[in-house]
Amino acid sequence: MKIAIGSDHAGYRYKQAIIVHLRKAGHEVMDFGTDSEASVDYPKFIRPVAEAVAAGKFDRGIVLGGSGNGEAITANRVKGIRCGLCWNLESARLTRQHNDANVLSLGERMMDLDTALQIVDIFLITTFEGGRHLARIQQLDE
Repeated sequence: MKIAIGSDHAGYRYKQAIIVHLRKAGHEVMDFGTDSEASVDYPKFIRPVAEAVAAGKFDRGIVLGGSGNGEAITANRVKGIRCGLCWNLESARLTRQHNDANVLSLGERMMDLDTALQIVDIFLITTFEGGRHLARIQQLDE
């Protein structure tokens, strides 16, 4: 799977660990930055991830920050993006299964690294169940 990933300074450490994790699993990963824990303006790194996924250049996207809230809001402003802010395994499963999310948002300050890696794995392997949810998602994309 081709995955776009980006973070602000508060999500940088987990982003680096997630990149290693994804590459070990055989995924192709493109890092859209940031490149350190120095304070940055997060939309500069999050919006390009969302635009790349929306353009079909990547299968999925992952964005990270301190809480993940601003990152999810920024990603969801891009037409065709359905970004789910996840904080546990069940939220990761449901955002894919029911909402067909194509971008995952994580907050580094909200969970430990092991949980973040498990959320990423669930997000990538869970399929959209379609059916009754599809019409609503199509409305949101219009």
